[in-house]
Amino acid sequence: MAERTGDDLPDPPSGALWSCPRCLRSFANRNQSHFCGRYDLEAHFAGKTELARRLFEDFVKLVSEIGPVVIVPEKSRIAFQVRMSFAALMVRKSFLVGHLVLARRLEHRRFLRIDTISPRNHVHQFRLERREDLDPLFASWLREAYAVGEQRHLEPGRRRLGG
Repeated sequence: MAERTGDDLPDPPSGALWSCPRCLRSFANRNQSHFCGRYDLEAHFAGKTELARRLFEDFVKLVSEIGPVVIVPEKSRIAFQVRMSFAALMVRKSFLVGHLVLARRLEHRRFLRIDTISPRNHVHQFRLERREDLDPLFASWLREAYAVGEQRHLEPGRRRLGG
């Protein structure tokens, strides 16, 4: 029996997620570009400081207070996903770097760089060095990014689920 790829699978029904037949990761869009693989979360913390681990745990706690989330360890980052990925972290020796996807471009000194992917997807890069960096202002941005992960930023009837 031939292996099925995303190209020969039907589109998921409205609102359903598509799962990659190779790595089984779920996506809002069929044939979502990604690197297949299964990675270990703990590998990201090998040789890192306790502070880096605590920052990660605090970030996870903030996200979990918003709603359910899938944490996806990848080769070079840890992604956070609802319907789509809305945040990612990369663990450094004693701090974290990461990004939030917001539906608007938000200029703020705490963002190191902003990349516009589309009119409703702006990737805001940040650095977390202290637990105090995860303050109420950051939490508000995380809630906004979570809503993007739920695809609430898309107008009704315009949600794109096909490949």
